Amino acid sequence: MPKTSARLLSLLSLLQSRRDWPGQLLAERLEVSPRTVRRDVDRLRELGYPIVAVKGPDGGYRLGAGTELPPLLFDDEQAVALAVALQTATVTGAGIEEAAARALSTVRQVLPTRLRHRVDALQVTAVERPGTRPNPQVDPQVLMALSAAVRAREVLRFDYAAPVSPPTAADADRAIAPPRRVAPHHLITWGGRWYLVAWDLDRDDWRTFRVDRIAPRSPTGPRFAPRELPGGEVAAFVAGRFQGSDGSGGWPCRGEVILDLPADVVSAYAHDGLVEALGPDRCRLVLGAWSWPGLAAAIGRFDADIQVIGPAELKDAFAHLARRYADAAAGDPTGQAVGSQSTRPASRA
Repeated sequence: MPKTSARLLSLLSLLQSRRDWPGQLLAERLEVSPRTVRRDVDRLRELGYPIVAVKGPDGGYRLGAGTELPPLLFDDEQAVALAVALQTATVTGAGIEEAAARALSTVRQVLPTRLRHRVDALQVTAVERPGTRPNPQVDPQVLMALSAAVRAREVLRFDYAAPVSPPTAADADRAIAPPRRVAPHHLITWGGRWYLVAWDLDRDDWRTFRVDRIAPRSPTGPRFAPRELPGGEVAAFVAGRFQGSDGSGGWPCRGEVILDLPADVVSAYAHDGLVEALGPDRCRLVLGAWSWPGLAAAIGRFDADIQVIGPAELKDAFAHLARRYADAAAGDPTGQAVGSQSTRPASRA
C-alpha cells in the first residue's frame, strides 16, 4: 500500500480525470479498501477540496466546485500546454497580460525539474501582426459577463459605443440611443480582437459586435431558445461576415486569372484563393477582395505575366492601375486618365 500522502495525490488525480467515481472502483484503482477511500476523501475535504458524495446503487464521489481554488494536479503534457498558453496570452487582447505572467511564474515554481527544463527551453515570444491601429484591450469582466450569458442562453442588453471619430451632430442622438438587445450565440476572437456573435432582437438579423465597445447592462433578460447559425458552423459564418459576404461566403469582388508561375509558389501567398496547376510553370488563380483595384493590386504583386479570364471589371481595374502607375512613373502624381471612374463595388444596404 502506498504511503498516505502519495495515495491522497493519486486519489485527487483520479477525481480530476472524470466527473463521477464509484467508491468501489476507486478502491480497486488505489488497491485499498472502500473504508480507506472514505478516510482519504475526508482528509482531502479537510485540505479544502470540495468532494461531494454521490448517491446511488454504487455510491461514489465527485470533485465539486468550491469557494477557493485548491491545489491542482497536471500531467506532463497539461503542464507544458499551460505554460505555452500563458506565454502567448499577451496577444489575446483580453487584458490579462500581467495576470498571465504571474500565473506562469507560479506554475514554473512548482514544476518538477524535468518539466521546468522543458518549459524554460520553450521560450515563446508572441508578436502581434503589424497593423495600422493597435488592437484594443478588452475588460476581462466584460468577457466573463458575455460568456456567462452565452452559456446561460440569456438575452443581453448593452450599450454599444460607435467607433471613435470627430464629433458630429448625431453624437447627441447616439448618447440617448436605447440599449441593444441580443440573443448571444458565440464569443470569438478574430485578428487579435474579440467579437460577440448574436441574433439582434430589434433588427431581426445576425450581427457581430466588437467586445471592446460593449458595456453590458444588468440584469440580463429572459432565457431564449438558441437559433442555428446560417451554415451551422460559427467559423464559416464569421469568415463570411468578415469577407463582406452577402451570404454566399464570397468576397464582393472575385476574379480569375492565369499566372506564369508554379502553383505551389502562388498557393503559398494566395491565402484563401483557389489555385489550380496548369503545368509546371503555369496556374489558374481565383481570388477575392473588397474592391476591383484592390484585387488587381493583389494579383499584380506576383512577379509574372498575367492573363485575365474575367470578369470585365477586373480587366478595367488592371487598366485603371496601369494608367495610374504610368503617371507615377512619369512623375505626374496629379495625372488622371480621361474617362477613369471608380471601380469600387456598390455598397449593400
